[in-house]
Amino acid sequence: MPSDRKVSPKGVARGKRKAAPEPKPKVKAAPKVKRKAKVKAAPKAKRKPTSKRRSQVRPEPFSDADAKSIVVLGSTSAMARATAGEFAARGYNILLAARDQEENRTIAADIQVRFGVETAALPFEAEDFGSHEAFFTECRRILGDSIEGVILCFGYMADQTDAQADFAKVHRMVDVCYTGAVSILEIVARHFEERKRGFIAVLSSVAGDRGKQGNYLYGSAKGGLTVYLEGLRNRLFHAGVHVTTIKPGFVDTKMTFGLPGLFLVASPDKAGKAICKAILKRKNTAYVPFFWQYIMLLIRHIPEWQFKKMRM
Repeated sequence: MPSDRKVSPKGVARGKRKAAPEPKPKVKAAPKVKRKAKVKAAPKAKRKPTSKRRSQVRPEPFSDADAKSIVVLGSTSAMARATAGEFAARGYNILLAARDQEENRTIAADIQVRFGVETAALPFEAEDFGSHEAFFTECRRILGDSIEGVILCFGYMADQTDAQADFAKVHRMVDVCYTGAVSILEIVARHFEERKRGFIAVLSSVAGDRGKQGNYLYGSAKGGLTVYLEGLRNRLFHAGVHVTTIKPGFVDTKMTFGLPGLFLVASPDKAGKAICKAILKRKNTAYVPFFWQYIMLLIRHIPEWQFKKMRM
């Protein structure tokens, strides 16, 4: 008969012991990364009020209200700067107007030091037609009733091939060379017409004398400007106001730099002397240098049947 005694587990498996569990390897905790303390940014310096900024300071009216003064539009060009210097040497006070005010102020300071005349620099944008009336009002505030004349020197010439492929360049040439010029000149003309004195001189171009395949887009804008000046001269003659059309040939400027096929290139200083002389002599049209009138006379007289075959 089976025994009712409980057998101890030790008796069942005597001598056999359970293996102790292997100790788990200790994993070292990763060292704590110290966070960099946040550095507070220095407070931004507050800008000075716009009215005190140099670019926004309005020039004071000229002290000598009786001295003759001229306004030069597009005054940062080489020919404009040379022309302004010629008038300053003759005792004219100068108001310079251009887009690049930093360079414009530098030119104004240079003329003031070299010639001892009063100068002022104003911003002017040929394509911003709506600002032209206010601009000329500011000119009158500074110069008073002493504005003797206005010389327009600004322009823009894009590469012909580029302009043929991109109408935006054509649009800009017309806006700057023709529309912008007419916009400001109509305002100036009304002022001089009321006063019954003064002069207007404008830099057109020999390119406007005849359309050539190499630059007819630029030439057409200048050609239109030349015709406009003919009509303006006719209108203002009866008010005692003279209009001079200046037609430069090749002059060593930023606009002509790097152009192929240039010849008989004049320096800006020589061009400035010729422009000043033509204005004071009240010439209707002046080619600069003078020999360009003979070159263009020949070009204009080439028969069209022959001219269209030429590459110019």
